[in-house]
Amino acid sequence: MSKEIKFNEETLALVHKLMNRYPEGKHKSALLPILHIAQAEFDGWLSPATMDYVASILKIQSIEVYEVASFYSMYNLKPVGKCLLEVCRTSSCWVRGAEDVVKHLEKRLGIKEGETTADGMFTIKTVECLGSCGSAPLLQCGASYHENLTFEKVDALIETYRAEGKRKSYTDLDYKNTL
Repeated sequence: MSKEIKFNEETLALVHKLMNRYPEGKHKSALLPILHIAQAEFDGWLSPATMDYVASILKIQSIEVYEVASFYSMYNLKPVGKCLLEVCRTSSCWVRGAEDVVKHLEKRLGIKEGETTADGMFTIKTVECLGSCGSAPLLQCGASYHENLTFEKVDALIETYRAEGKRKSYTDLDYKNTL
């Protein structure tokens, strides 16, 4: 049996607060942060049912949500591990060793880029610029940036995240206190 796609009362209130930042008829402007919230609430990815639910709240067509969710790499359209390890693959990071970091992660975790470990803990993903070129190579996991990576730093991150055993998301930042 699948999990019901419905925000709890507190989250729904937060979604409406975001929507109310915009005039009536312009609530679609809140789509990006609402997708972040939905992704965090519903196991780290946006299923078609989740995107349909978001569309119904915003009173827009589902295709409008799909278009946005499929455009940005920060939204996951298939299940991912609790810790999505996003490695920047653009010039500065690649020149400073991001490719070697990805290969190290693949070897250490026994998976390839785009795959998830059997225990559902880690997924490796390469992404476009994460905006910290001066501290390349760079990895993002949830709301945390990890810069100037070495194999030792990567190994320590894996062990720390494994010991914590919890899902990391962009909404690890406290949205409720920033609105």
